[in-house]
Amino acid sequence: MLFQIATYLALALLMVTAMTLMILKISSILGDCPQSGSAAQAAGVTIATGYAMIALGGIGLIGAAMPVLDLGVWGLLPALGFAAICLGLGFAHAVATLRAVVREAVNPPATVATGKPAASAA
Repeated sequence: MLFQIATYLALALLMVTAMTLMILKISSILGDCPQSGSAAQAAGVTIATGYAMIALGGIGLIGAAMPVLDLGVWGLLPALGFAAICLGLGFAHAVATLRAVVREAVNPPATVATGKPAASAA
């Protein structure tokens, strides 16, 4: 059982690392825009760290359930598959949040008083 848990943890941590680095890379690419650059980079670091912490918690919960289910070698692939689905869903949400931050930086919301964008309200 120790081999299965160690293999699961190693592969799941590799997935989390890869997806966190992808979030940082996407925010770095979006940071090249002069209009939304600083917002994208700051949001990217914040979103990537939040994603990593939530993902590590989920991986820990799945890893803790493996000995309880006692599926042996046959439990390794379903656990990795479930972790990959959860991590992928979290990654999609993280990138959507990053895109929303960049969209808001490029097109600021209208002010309540004038109904015009903040840049033309002054």
